[in-house]
Amino acid sequence: MASSSPVPPEHAKQEGVTLLTGHFVGRADELGSLERLLDELGQGQPGVVEVAGEPGIGKTRLLRELAACAGARGHLVLSGAASEFEHDLPFSVFVDALDEYVAGLEPERLAVLDGAVQAELAHVFPSLSALAGGHEVAPQHERYRSHRAVRALLEHLAQTLPVVLVLDDFHWADSASVELLGALLRRQPAAAVLTAVALRPRQTPERLAITLERAHRCAAVTRVDLGALTLDEARQLLGERFDVARAALLYQESGGNPFYLEQLAWSLARAPQFASAPEIALTGLDVPAAVAASLAEELTLVSDVGHLVLEGAAVAGDPFEPELAAAAAATSEAAAMHAVDELQGLDLIRTTDVPRRFRFRHPLVRRAVYEATAGGWRLGAHERCAEALAARGASAAARAHHVERSARQGDLTAAAVLREAGEATARLAPESAARWFGGALRLLPQTTPAEDRVELLLARCWALAAAGRFTDSHQAALEAAALVPGQPSALNTTVATACASVERFLGRYEHAHARLVRALRLLPEPASVERAGLLIELTLNEFYRSRYEAMRDWAAPAVSAAKEVGDAALIAAAAVMPAFADAMTGPTETARSRRAQAAALVDELPDDELSLRPDAAGWLAIAEVYLDLYAEADAHASRALGLARASGQGDPLHRLYPVLPRIWYVRGKLAEATELLDGAIEAARLLGSPPALAGNLFNRSVVALAVGDLDIALATAEESVELTRDLDEGFVTAWAAARLAGVLFETGQPHQAIELLLGRAGGEELTLIPGGWRTYCLELLTRCWLALDRPSEAARAAALAEVIAAAVQLPLAATWAGRAVAAVALDAGDAALAAERALASADAANAAGAPIEAALSRTIAGRALAETGQKDRAVAELQRAAAALDACGAWRYRQSAERELGKLGHRPHRRTRPGKASGPGIESLTGRELQVARLVVDRKTNPQIAAELFLSQKTIETHLRNIFHKMGVTTRAALARAVERTDPTASPRPR
Repeated sequence: MASSSPVPPEHAKQEGVTLLTGHFVGRADELGSLERLLDELGQGQPGVVEVAGEPGIGKTRLLRELAACAGARGHLVLSGAASEFEHDLPFSVFVDALDEYVAGLEPERLAVLDGAVQAELAHVFPSLSALAGGHEVAPQHERYRSHRAVRALLEHLAQTLPVVLVLDDFHWADSASVELLGALLRRQPAAAVLTAVALRPRQTPERLAITLERAHRCAAVTRVDLGALTLDEARQLLGERFDVARAALLYQESGGNPFYLEQLAWSLARAPQFASAPEIALTGLDVPAAVAASLAEELTLVSDVGHLVLEGAAVAGDPFEPELAAAAAATSEAAAMHAVDELQGLDLIRTTDVPRRFRFRHPLVRRAVYEATAGGWRLGAHERCAEALAARGASAAARAHHVERSARQGDLTAAAVLREAGEATARLAPESAARWFGGALRLLPQTTPAEDRVELLLARCWALAAAGRFTDSHQAALEAAALVPGQPSALNTTVATACASVERFLGRYEHAHARLVRALRLLPEPASVERAGLLIELTLNEFYRSRYEAMRDWAAPAVSAAKEVGDAALIAAAAVMPAFADAMTGPTETARSRRAQAAALVDELPDDELSLRPDAAGWLAIAEVYLDLYAEADAHASRALGLARASGQGDPLHRLYPVLPRIWYVRGKLAEATELLDGAIEAARLLGSPPALAGNLFNRSVVALAVGDLDIALATAEESVELTRDLDEGFVTAWAAARLAGVLFETGQPHQAIELLLGRAGGEELTLIPGGWRTYCLELLTRCWLALDRPSEAARAAALAEVIAAAVQLPLAATWAGRAVAAVALDAGDAALAAERALASADAANAAGAPIEAALSRTIAGRALAETGQKDRAVAELQRAAAALDACGAWRYRQSAERELGKLGHRPHRRTRPGKASGPGIESLTGRELQVARLVVDRKTNPQIAAELFLSQKTIETHLRNIFHKMGVTTRAALARAVERTDPTASPRPR
């Protein structure tokens, strides 16, 4: 709901403001904090404020004062609230705040948004459903794309007016709204948007509390804690109607809580003593008995019909429609409308900005009414609501709340509604879906076949996993397993595979291995789809365990079983396994031969067949990464990612996320790698799987290190290691340690880097790192030993790298081994050998299509050549290195090459204007970044900038992130002001 003007006291009842006096009382410090946030908002600065306090303490009233102040400044105010009993409709709080407003926008206002953004918004806001079009919608595990779409919408709305988004009673928010708020906290809109959230701390779900606490520690949110009013403030609120003694009595009874004070004042004004009335229990709330008694007394003033409709409204929802309240109360709509007038007159309900929708005066009033209803009547009322909604054609998700609260055991129709609701909400609100699947399970009769119950349990299992509740997900899978104990059937295999998948998400690779082996033993010897599938899963699980040799034990039988079955997609997936195993362990010639055979099978499959097993292309891509076939890996990983997205399969997505960025890093595409990894990290945080998140974080660290974002590199690498501390030892734990070791070395901590490598990556031989990439880590280990002035240990690590490179016969392994030997030789004073090996290393990297690695080798070659007195050759190699690194965006590594050039008396010459890493303001920006910044000054949108510079919008977003980081700003407005101050060529901003 939108507003842009203050709430006059004389209209307080209609607007939902409870005032005993015509002015706002107290809260001077809190109002001061809000005014400062509005001042910053007016300057283009986004912000988030959390208003916390117990029921009745005045959170809603303070938010309304914020809205009034914002409206008086001409800001756009959008307000929504969560409801206590209806908290499973996806994004309900944001829908309440935004849906009505965006429905009234002219189509041209939204047409400028990207088509994919419009499609996502169509699945969040009912009023925009027509925008869905034919665009691909994000699958369940990429629901961060919906969050980005809402952020983009808010940024768009704020282009014309600063936006104040008010979200009340957020402790009752649905899980999708909680996730969306978390996304907006982690990355606030890059525009003048102030988000105000009110909640009760003691009723806030743990996940939301953790999100807010983390944001508070990072200074991403301002916290306003509301306490009790003082006695003087209470007297001001009460006005002159009570003498000093009675005011003191009311203050003591209310504890300074404004709502309690109002309620007791109403009761005391009506009679000197509290009248007797039916007792009300406000379950779970610490409400003074006198307040509960006062509420009960207030309800005695309502007529019989009015009371019946009020109870119906409490069941129907908050806000509610009179027609639905009438259905719940089993009375006529005409009678309900008369009752609405009566209830408004008694100030028990109030109007909203939406026609034919009313709210209770306060959530406590609704709770009091709802809990006072008789249990049997309440069951019938929910049932009548469900029937009325069904008659309207409402969705299963809209009916599910009432169905769940009224359905009888064994009601298969009700179970079907809940199942449909779960399926409808699984993509955007998996936690809500899990609840509906659970409700359907509870309704199934005892005679339900095990297969039907297992199907629902597995649906609940995957919904819980998508919501990050892996312990509960695992429990659901185990319950399903208990229904098919020891049965050699396809269902048993499906359940075992589901259990193992969840265990892998938890990093319990040993448990997953044992479970898969047991399931395999149960199957009869003849080949089957189930047998081939289990053998593939066992192969993959050995990879996660870093049991690379053992992968072969399962890979070959998987191929045989798949061939006997004759399914083309299964045969292709199985054929990848031997190539994958050989890529980890060699020999390379055999691995490349098998890879070619598997690639032919995968490439022959049409998309509709490969989409049944998209991870076949994904695992093929990983094998190709370890065989230095990066162009092929890029193509296969991109195809797998596209198919997984199109078919809505989440598990392959999380396996694929770290693969493409690693490929792109090697190929020098750092901006693209950053873009994908940022989204992957958002998705992994929503998923909550430690291995999945760790994998994306340590890959993000590598890119950040190359670019020069040391803070990001260190933070992401450290978090990845922390996430893996309790996981079973294996591939993920080893790489997390190796990536952090790389950052520690670059930040002057070689000793700690060595401890990590030796302690968590497989000892001195680093046996937990597979294939030729062991030489990558051994080259790092070599440099660490040299930094500690321990040349013999460095020489041993370099020699081992050479042995492995000779064994695998791969260009990048030769690159890293050669660079390690060059570093040792240079340290020992043999500059000629160092130059020779470094140049050969660069040639090998070029052969692999790895420009960053080639440039790093040329940097060492330049140093070595300079020491041999070949200055011109040294300069040439260093200039080649600096130019290549600049083109890739690897600015930290470029600076190393430039430092060496500086020692030789040469200033760098680049195709584009450089940014000075140590320079202030716009001096730190590259030429392209300065172009983008100047267009921001001209108030150009990202699509307009992209069109003008012939770049993609994603590239513009990446440039802006880098610009914001370098300039120390967080909004476009702040950037524009900074550029105007420091860039004499920038044109003034349009007014």
